[in-house]
Amino acid sequence: MTVNVMTSKDVTKKVLNKEELFILDVRNESDFIDWKIEGENFEFLNTPYFELLDGVDEIIDEISTSKEVLVVCAKEGSSVMVAEMLSDVGLNVSYLQGGMKAWSEHLEPVKIGDLNDGGEIYQFVRIGKGCLSYMVLSEGEAVVIDSTRMTDIYLDFAVSKGVEIRHVFDTHLHADHISGGRTIAEKTGAVYWLPPKDATEVTFSYQPLEDGNDVTIGNTTINIAALYSPGHTIGSTSFIVDDKYLLSGDILFIDSIGRPDLAGMAEDWVSDLRETLYKRYKVLSKELIVLPAHFMIIAELNEDGSVAEKLGELFAKNHGLHIDDENEFRKVVTENLPPQPNAYQEIRETNMGKMNPELDKQREMEIGPNRCAVR
Repeated sequence: MTVNVMTSKDVTKKVLNKEELFILDVRNESDFIDWKIEGENFEFLNTPYFELLDGVDEIIDEISTSKEVLVVCAKEGSSVMVAEMLSDVGLNVSYLQGGMKAWSEHLEPVKIGDLNDGGEIYQFVRIGKGCLSYMVLSEGEAVVIDSTRMTDIYLDFAVSKGVEIRHVFDTHLHADHISGGRTIAEKTGAVYWLPPKDATEVTFSYQPLEDGNDVTIGNTTINIAALYSPGHTIGSTSFIVDDKYLLSGDILFIDSIGRPDLAGMAEDWVSDLRETLYKRYKVLSKELIVLPAHFMIIAELNEDGSVAEKLGELFAKNHGLHIDDENEFRKVVTENLPPQPNAYQEIRETNMGKMNPELDKQREMEIGPNRCAVR
């Protein structure tokens, strides 16, 4: 039988279309439990590669014959070998090109909507990591928000849309992924904006992102004033675009809220988090469409692959916005938290400019799911 190649983009389409897929993941059990490809109609079998060195006879009966079969490993090599063994015994299988490393880095652009002046806003879904970044386009200009380190996709997308990137924002100093903000700014001449309270230790120049600094691109204004929203970090800042979209960073997600402990300041920042969610956001229009910087689970994706919901719906359904007792809220966001992101301190220092790891090291630092939320 033939061994086929399946790309991360191919798998992403299957996730978004809710297609069936049988995944044989040959990584170690601990790696599989920690982080795997997710899909509503995906079935999984985890058998470490080293258990298959003598052949695949023992797992043949466990592999679906009615669904497409995809073999997955960390970097590709092991999955190719296992796929060939399965092919030799008569199964039609594919392997994931580039392995989980490629899955972690894939970005899928999704159009969120049109702006009032004829511009557009796009969300870049990092499907394997749960990161969400944005590009706002208007009159030949663009802003990039919360970019990943895979900067070429933003640069190429801007070219394809005939726009020039004028500004780059980070809503906060990220701790779970390496920001591409400075790199994009250096390559395009754009202004790089960062909340000053998150930038006290950075080693580079930036434009302070703070109250009163509304930014205009084309005919679209990005409102920053009065939306200083601390809690996840002390500098976390939200944006309103076109009086329609609320970019909430890592403060508010669709199914959860931000965690306040990634700089070791949980007890100090929990009250800031509550004030942002229960007071600052409470007075905003419930018609604003919330666009967060992360998602946690595949169920948060809409039918079109976007991650977005009206603020009013979140106040109705998000558990993190319904904890009336302050002590209970403090307990929820400071106790029994999920594990902290992989290498989060090194990632913070890289985003401060204190470290400049080689690409392979950056990939290693980012491996695993995002863990920025309390759910």
